[in-house]
Amino acid sequence: MGAGPGPARGEVPHHRRRRFDVRVVPHRRRSPFRLRDWRMRTKLATVLVIPSVAFLVLAGVQTHALVGQTTALGDFARQVGIGRQITAVVHQLQQERDRAAGELGELRRSGAGADRDAAIVALKPLQSATDQALRELRRAAEPLADADASWRVAYSEALEAYQQVVYIRAAIPPAVLGSDTILSNYHRAVDALLSLLAEPSPGEDQPALSDAVLRYVQLARVKELSSRVRAQLYEAARSGRYGVEDQVVLTDLRAQQLTALGAFRVAATAAQIGRYDETSVDPAFLAATRLEEQSLPTGGAQPAVLPAPQWWAASEQRQELLRRVEASVLDDAVRQADEVSAAQLRTTLLVVGVVVAVLLVALLISVLVGRSIARSMRLLRGQALRIAQLELPEALDRLRTVTGGVPTIEVPPAVVRSLDEIGELAEAFVAVHRSAVSVAVEQATMRRNVNAMFVNLARRSQVLVERQLELLDDLEREESDPDQLENLFKLDHLAARMRRNDDSLLVLAGTESTRRWNRPVGLGAVLLAASAEIEQYQRVRHEAVADLHVVGHAVGELVHVLAELLENATSFSRPDTVVAVTAGAEGAGAVVEIADEGLGMSPAALAEANAVLATPPAADVATVERMGLFVVSHLAARLGVEVRLHGGANAGLVARIRLPGDLLAPAPATEPGASAPARMLTSAVAWAGAPSPDEMPVAGRRPEAAVPHQTRPVPPEEVPAPAAGPPTGGGWWSRQGPAPAPVRETSPTPPVVPVTGGTNARGLPVRVPMAQLSAVTQPARPQQPVARHDPDPEAVGGMLSRLYSGVRRAEAEDTTEIFMPPGGVRPEGGDR
Repeated sequence: MGAGPGPARGEVPHHRRRRFDVRVVPHRRRSPFRLRDWRMRTKLATVLVIPSVAFLVLAGVQTHALVGQTTALGDFARQVGIGRQITAVVHQLQQERDRAAGELGELRRSGAGADRDAAIVALKPLQSATDQALRELRRAAEPLADADASWRVAYSEALEAYQQVVYIRAAIPPAVLGSDTILSNYHRAVDALLSLLAEPSPGEDQPALSDAVLRYVQLARVKELSSRVRAQLYEAARSGRYGVEDQVVLTDLRAQQLTALGAFRVAATAAQIGRYDETSVDPAFLAATRLEEQSLPTGGAQPAVLPAPQWWAASEQRQELLRRVEASVLDDAVRQADEVSAAQLRTTLLVVGVVVAVLLVALLISVLVGRSIARSMRLLRGQALRIAQLELPEALDRLRTVTGGVPTIEVPPAVVRSLDEIGELAEAFVAVHRSAVSVAVEQATMRRNVNAMFVNLARRSQVLVERQLELLDDLEREESDPDQLENLFKLDHLAARMRRNDDSLLVLAGTESTRRWNRPVGLGAVLLAASAEIEQYQRVRHEAVADLHVVGHAVGELVHVLAELLENATSFSRPDTVVAVTAGAEGAGAVVEIADEGLGMSPAALAEANAVLATPPAADVATVERMGLFVVSHLAARLGVEVRLHGGANAGLVARIRLPGDLLAPAPATEPGASAPARMLTSAVAWAGAPSPDEMPVAGRRPEAAVPHQTRPVPPEEVPAPAAGPPTGGGWWSRQGPAPAPVRETSPTPPVVPVTGGTNARGLPVRVPMAQLSAVTQPARPQQPVARHDPDPEAVGGMLSRLYSGVRRAEAEDTTEIFMPPGGVRPEGGDR
């Protein structure tokens, strides 16, 4: 069997898939370095992430600066706040230093008989108070362990200076060291503490805070200079005289005090200046000032030595008043520093909150916009893939396989309803889908019209072929010349092939055949009928055929399928080979095998042909080139028959046809009085001698080499006549026409034992055409009824036209489409 070139059938079409493939194969390899190759999600993420990261970086820099400034102001506020403990230590050191200066003066004045225990008793409470104030300073300075380096260095220097004071205390009662040496240690410790007090710096952008620090530092220096003046005067009062350099030192201290006071007045606020002025007019402050004025030199007189108890009491009250003013100014600075630090913290938190809120809002909006775009793109992509892989192929499939009117194809609306460019793109996709469906509907309508034209032409041609076959039947019954009868048989076969081509044209148009029978037909008769419709029917051998019957409604289409397969088998094998046909039961169904000895097919071509047989293709130009394969695949799918091609044992192909159980039926009741058709009773010239098995006729027809060519026509008196009685007609396969006119009854009696060509596989005698003729000049005589033999292809072919010739004539006049009952139910008989 042959198979011509055709389209590849190796893969499952898209419209056969239950789920569409969401992957789209790119036309080239995607590169991550090409911006146009990025996925839409990646592009959206890039568009959203890069500005967000840039904003976050800038906001982070700004926030870092604000946080750094807030931290600096917080440290400044704590450093200013620790000024209370620093001024307390300074005040206690001043008290201890000034009293130690007086005790040293008293010890120098008394000499060896000085009461050293009294000095120790007088200084001990002051020293304890100073140590307690320093311990409080240490506790307050613990949170500032991670403060800036300059403050930590100043703090360390202050502690070291105080440690020197602790060491020098033991040298006061013995008075082994000079007053300047001992008091210088106190001066150094106080100066270190005042330097620590002035260490806080808010930065250049906070001048108000810098002025606040300057105010209490200058006031602390005023108080320190006042304390040192008190120490000088108290030492002179206890020793009873001024030293050589006391007046110079006092003058210098008073000048420094005035300078510091002026600086304080410049930096201080009006309220602070007012508080200082109120303090300076206090009676205790004025009393100390008047006593201090007595110590000033007037003219050339020596300054007066002040009474020690009175000066200590008055100066102590003045120092206490200055301590109060200092504390109030320091409190103002601490409050201002805390306010600025809190304000900066609030500003930082506000800025950070705003940055975070803006970033979150931006991210939220970006995510919402990105999700909206991504969702629209995802829906659009899904709809496009669904249209390309499911909806459009299914619509085309419906329009391609439609048998009645063209159905209405609904195009779903766009899944993206937005009014942006993506929505317009979705509407464009729907418009393309609608246009494709419209074109497909127009093509389906055009194809339906073309199919209707095919049906009309095929049916008209079938009517003409049927009339031609009827005319050939009449000519065959009336012809006695063997040569002319052989030509008539050839014309008969050609007409049968033309009828099969018309049936193929109907299959191509999607219309079912109108050849219907209301009774089951034997499978062997079906095979004989199929053999009768091919050209080289002589080469077909029916080797083993089971006694099975096919339902009547499937006979015509099954004959067509078998005829196409037999035609392929004989066309693609050598003329000197035979085509073996076997049929047998297999389970509830049956299997028919057609084996040839041709060239066969390659594995690829065989697989391609089996794919076409398994999946009927659509009608196209390639279909016309491979009409047999197309017709077999469609008819097999219509009947539910499985047709497969296999390689033969030695060469050629084997076509295996599996008939399902629903196509088989029990044998019908035998009609009484049925006799053989007229074509089976056709006479021929007797063969000379008995034929060998190889020379026996195939399918009821003698081989071409056994046909004797007559050189003269047979006279009418030599033609055998039928029986005297009227003919009873053939069976269901008969194409027998009206009985011929009776011939004269003077014909000679034929031989008692008929001449046969042996027996077939069923054990029945095989007739020899025209072997019943008597001698050349023997007159004709009525024939005796002969035994019924198996029908030959000629007789089976005759039945294929007789039973539906009337239907063809009716369809020639009315070519409207005949609809099948729903569900594919085929009623038995000829009613449709």
